[in-house]
Amino acid sequence: METLWTTASIWVALALLAGLIAKRTGISVALVEILAGAAAGNFLHVTPNAEWIGFLAGFGSMLLTFMAGAEIEPDVLRKYLKESLTIGFIAFLLPFLGAMVYAHYLAGWSWQAAQICGIALSTTSVAVVYAVMLETGLNETPIGKVILAACFVNDLGTVLALGVLFANYNSWLIIFATVTTVALVLAPGFARWFFRTFGNHVSEPEIKLMFFLLFALGALAAKANSEAVLPAYLLGLVIARLLAENRPIVRHLRTTVFAFLTPFYFLKAGMLVSLPAIWAGYSLIILLLLVKMATKFIGVWPLARFFNFAPRIRKYTTLLMSTGLTFGSISALFGYTRGIITQSQYTVLVTVVIGSALIPTMIAQAFFRPTLEEANTGLAKTAQALPESMATAGSED
Repeated sequence: METLWTTASIWVALALLAGLIAKRTGISVALVEILAGAAAGNFLHVTPNAEWIGFLAGFGSMLLTFMAGAEIEPDVLRKYLKESLTIGFIAFLLPFLGAMVYAHYLAGWSWQAAQICGIALSTTSVAVVYAVMLETGLNETPIGKVILAACFVNDLGTVLALGVLFANYNSWLIIFATVTTVALVLAPGFARWFFRTFGNHVSEPEIKLMFFLLFALGALAAKANSEAVLPAYLLGLVIARLLAENRPIVRHLRTTVFAFLTPFYFLKAGMLVSLPAIWAGYSLIILLLLVKMATKFIGVWPLARFFNFAPRIRKYTTLLMSTGLTFGSISALFGYTRGIITQSQYTVLVTVVIGSALIPTMIAQAFFRPTLEEANTGLAKTAQALPESMATAGSED
């Protein structure tokens, strides 16, 4: 028991230190936690082997995914459906194919390991992009909303690919797909009734209901050899409108997620990074980062031009869509824990993911960040490419 409490105190101390550094530097706390985990694992020899740490880390990734889906405004997806779908889909597809082909045919990875590579590097970091949007105020502009919605579509493709490629195609998969579909259809109406009937109590029954749904769907996903983040992401999307109407619940969920659960996930992800493996694979790390950014640029920039984004906003959009963090590390950790990739390959992928969180964001913010006036001017340019009903609705924002 003494060892358990000692281990817990070390992990919480690392999480606290990472939070303080993130507060001082303005860097995403998830990124700092990964770096803190890497330092603790390589220099202090802290290990994430305890079963309870694995459970908390898994629940943290599931709940974080649920919150990411819940942050998407369904009205924004409908209003800018054409831009969101095309930019988000291409931003997923080209890096997925490019990284997978490079890893298999040029780097010599097995086909399944190459698929994990493609999935991990196809992502866009909702966490990083959302933080940048909030910092700059662009989340309230039409261009900012299009970028966030495209991030959702991009990451939905990533989560679906992870679920489809590595599921067991048996009766459990049919049960999982059926139950998940029914749950997604019924959850908004049932949850609204539940919130209205049993809500506003100190025991937080609304949050317990969300936890129950996530655990139940996660258990079915595990039986089907899929990943719990898939139903969690979709559940967050269908519940998003209800949570938007109940902001105190969202605040309480965020407190649970960011103060307690996700630090275990990101610290664990960092502890599995091997510094000798980074040194041994530095050339592959650089090449895969270039593959990701090049394929994102090839896919996103022409579409931004097609939709008449202003030149500066085209570059800004492309760079933000090139970021990666949360789902990239989730995908890499999925591959490592299932024995699909080695620790060296895991280290390469996580290092590339960290690089993609830092480098495109720094370039975008330093050289191409639009002013609010430019972002709102971009609406007029975008409206020319929209159907008349959408353009009229957008001009009223």
